[in-house]
Amino acid sequence: MEESVTILEAIKKEFACKKTDIRTYSPLTLAYIGDAVFDLVIRTVVVERGNRSANNLHRKTVAYVNARVQAQMIDALQEALTQEEAAVYHRGKNAKPNTKAKNASDLEYSKATGLEALCGYLYLEGRQERLLALIREAIAGIGMEL
Repeated sequence: MEESVTILEAIKKEFACKKTDIRTYSPLTLAYIGDAVFDLVIRTVVVERGNRSANNLHRKTVAYVNARVQAQMIDALQEALTQEEAAVYHRGKNAKPNTKAKNASDLEYSKATGLEALCGYLYLEGRQERLLALIREAIAGIGMEL
């Protein structure tokens, strides 16, 4: 019987990644990886909901993967965050990115960056169950359903 490993564990092993204290990562580094993780989770769920055209899959995905909706999600999650998670979120929210949002206010963009930093942190910590639970709770918290 093959042992189950997370994608993070498999990546670290396959590419001989060194052990790093992720608390030393900048909040924008955490947001960078968190953006991809959040997107992967949403895309995976969208694809698992049914085989559709790529255009349909994309439209369904961007309904969740955008700064405006992510800002609503983190607002809905505030009470559910631990102190540690809230601190990571606030570090991400208060970071000064070099980019501007196309279709969101500066506040929405900073909140979304905070959510992505939290996703990146939980992913790199190997806390995938907590990550998925928070994403599921965030979606429910804004009244959306995947």
